[in-house]
Amino acid sequence: MKKYILGILIVTMLYACTKTNSQMIIQSPDGKIEVKLDLKNNSLPTYSVTYEGDTVIKPSSMGFEFLDQPEMSGFRIVDTRMKSVNKKWTMPWGEQEEVVNHYQEMLISLQEIKKPKRSMNIRFRVFDDGIGFRYEFPEQPGRNTLKINEEHTEFRLTGDHRVWWIPGDWDIYEHLYNETSFSEIDALQFAQHESLAQTYIPYNAVNTPVTMRTASGLHLSFHEAALTDFPGMTLRVDTENLTMRSELVGSERTEYKAQVSLPFETPWRTIQIAPDAADLIASKMILNLNEPNKLGDVSYVKPMKYAGIWWEMHLDKSTWDLASGRHGATTENTKRYIDFAAENNLGGILVEGWNTGWEKWIGVDDREGIFDFVTPYPDYDINEVVRYAKSKGVEIIMHHETSAAVTTYEQQLDTAYRFMESLGLHAVKTGYVGTIIPKGEYHHGQYMVKHYRKVLETAAQHRVAVNAHEPIKATGIRRTYPNAISREGLRGQEFNAWSSDGGNPPSHLPTVAFTRMLAGPIDFTPGAFNLKLEPYKPNNQVSTTLAQQLALYVVIYSPVQMACDLPEHYEGQPAFQFIRDVGVDWQQTEVLNGEVGDYVTIARKEKETGNWFLGSITDEHAREFALPLNFLDKDVTYEATLYKDAPDAHWDDNPEAINIEKHTLKATDTLNVQLAPGGGLAVSFMKK
Repeated sequence: MKKYILGILIVTMLYACTKTNSQMIIQSPDGKIEVKLDLKNNSLPTYSVTYEGDTVIKPSSMGFEFLDQPEMSGFRIVDTRMKSVNKKWTMPWGEQEEVVNHYQEMLISLQEIKKPKRSMNIRFRVFDDGIGFRYEFPEQPGRNTLKINEEHTEFRLTGDHRVWWIPGDWDIYEHLYNETSFSEIDALQFAQHESLAQTYIPYNAVNTPVTMRTASGLHLSFHEAALTDFPGMTLRVDTENLTMRSELVGSERTEYKAQVSLPFETPWRTIQIAPDAADLIASKMILNLNEPNKLGDVSYVKPMKYAGIWWEMHLDKSTWDLASGRHGATTENTKRYIDFAAENNLGGILVEGWNTGWEKWIGVDDREGIFDFVTPYPDYDINEVVRYAKSKGVEIIMHHETSAAVTTYEQQLDTAYRFMESLGLHAVKTGYVGTIIPKGEYHHGQYMVKHYRKVLETAAQHRVAVNAHEPIKATGIRRTYPNAISREGLRGQEFNAWSSDGGNPPSHLPTVAFTRMLAGPIDFTPGAFNLKLEPYKPNNQVSTTLAQQLALYVVIYSPVQMACDLPEHYEGQPAFQFIRDVGVDWQQTEVLNGEVGDYVTIARKEKETGNWFLGSITDEHAREFALPLNFLDKDVTYEATLYKDAPDAHWDDNPEAINIEKHTLKATDTLNVQLAPGGGLAVSFMKK
C-alpha cells in the first residue's frame, strides 16, 4: 500500500484577533502571548508563538501522513470564528476547589482548492499561561474513516534550551529524568538499558510533559490534553535544527498508527509558557482543555490516605503468591493493617496478592487467564476482611494486576467490577506490568488508550474510582472522568527498594514536580520512615531525609496518598503525626517558589477544616531561604508544627535525623527555611 503525506504548517501568537486574507493573529486575554497562523499563497498553514513580543516558537509545520490517500495541499480559508470564554467551574476533588477557564479561541476552517476538496479545521485556544491547538476532521464525502500513519506537528525552538526529559518510550514512563541542553538529548542510549526489561525506544524522542528553560529564563512545557481514541504522542528530536516533531506511538499489528471515525478531533497539542518555574505547577490549562464532568454524581470518589500490603513485598519480607510460604495478603495480616489504619486516620487499605494467579504472573509469555479478579487465595477471606474493614470505618482498596494480559482483563471487566460493587468497594488499583497481550501492542498506543478508557467507563458504571499503574499518561481526563483519581506513570517509591541503580536520586522529585506532575495526580506512595531499608535491602535505600518524606504529601499531589512503610516502622515515631494530620483534598494551592530539578515549596489549604499544610523539598544541595507566610488566612492565628531536618541531617549520612517544633504563627510572620541535602520541611498550620 502507498503512504502519502498531508502537509500542514503553522505559526503562533494570541488575544484580540486580527486577520488578513492569509494571516490570522490571536492573543491571550492578558495580551502577552500571541499566536499567528499564516497561509501564504493559498498553500499550507504555519504557526508561530511569541511571549511579550519575543519569539517562543518559530514558524512551524503541522501535518499528517495517511494510508491510501493522496497528499493534501493547496488550502484556502473557508471560515474563521473567534470566541472569548471566561468561566469558573468547581472540581469535585483536586488541588483547588474553583478553577478559572479564561481563553481566546480561533477556529480556522480549511478546504483544498482542488479536488477532492477535503476539509480540515485547526482550533487554537490561547490562555494567559499557554496555548493549545488541535486538528478537527469533519465528515468527508465518500469517506467515514481515516487511517493515520503519522502526525507531523513541529515545534521549532529559538535556542538550545535547558531540557528535563525522559526518553520517548512506547511502553513505560519509568525512567529517571535527564537534564541536558536540547542539542545533547540522546534517548537511544536507554533503548537497551539493563534495568528496564520492558522498554521500546525506536527513535531519538522524548515523552511528554517535557520541560525547558530558555536562556532568558522563560519556562516552556510541551504536552497534550484530552487524549482520546488516539495514540500517545512522543516528540522526535532534531538536535541539529533545534526542532521537535510529533511521533505517534504505533502498533506492530497494523500498517497505520491510528484509525479514527469521522468526524474526529485530535488531542490538544499544548505549550505551557511561564516566566517562573512555579507558575508551571499552578497552571490549570491542561484540565481546562478537557470536557466537563460527564459522569454526574461522583460522591463515591473519596480522597483518602491509605496504607497497605505492598511495601513488604517490595522489601521481600513477604510475597504476592501463596506458594512461597510467605504470603502477605492473609486475612490475619490484612486485619492488622486495618487496625493500624483505623487508629491513625487512614481511610483505606490496599491489598495486593489477594487473588489467585501470582505464581506465574511475570516473566512468562503465557499470561492469559492467570487472574480472574474474583477468586481469593484460601488464606484470604475477602468477605470477612471487607466486613471487618467496614466495622472500623476503613475501605478495602481492590487490586487488579493484569500482567498486561489485556484481552483477559477486558473479558472479565464486567464480572470484576460487579464483584466489587457487590462488596460495596469503590476504589481499585490497576496494574499492567509486562509486555502487552495481544502481542505487538504497546502501553501508549491507540489500542491501549482505548482500553484504559473502557476500564474507566466500566468502573464508573459500578461506582468505582481507578488508580492506574503502568498507565497511559495523564492528560486532564480526570475533569471529564473524575473517577480517574490518580495514576503512576513515573519511577515511583518502589524503585528505591529494588532498582539495580540503587534507587531514585535526590534530584528526582524536585524534577518530577515540574515535569510529570504537570500532567496530573501521581500515586508516588510516600511515607518511608526506615530509609536505609534495614534489614531487608542492604544495597538500596530511599535517598531523602525523613522530613522530605513528610513534605511529599503536600508537594507531590494526589488525592490518594499512601503511608507506604510497614506499620511497625511508624511505631513510636512522633513524626508520624504529620501523616495523621495532613489533608488530601484541597480548597486552595499556592506554589511559593522553586526551580526545576532543584527545589520547590508548596502550601495547600484543606477543604472543610481551613487548615494549611506546607511542604518544601530540595535535591542533593542544602538550601536556606526566608519564606513569608502571607498565603495564610489574614487575622487567623495558627498552631504550627514544623517537621524539619536536624542540623546534621543528610539524605545518605543521617537521613532520619529530624526536629519537631511548635510555634504560634500568623500571615504576617516569616519562616527561615533550612533544608539539608536531600531534605525537606513539612508544616501543619492548625487554626487555634
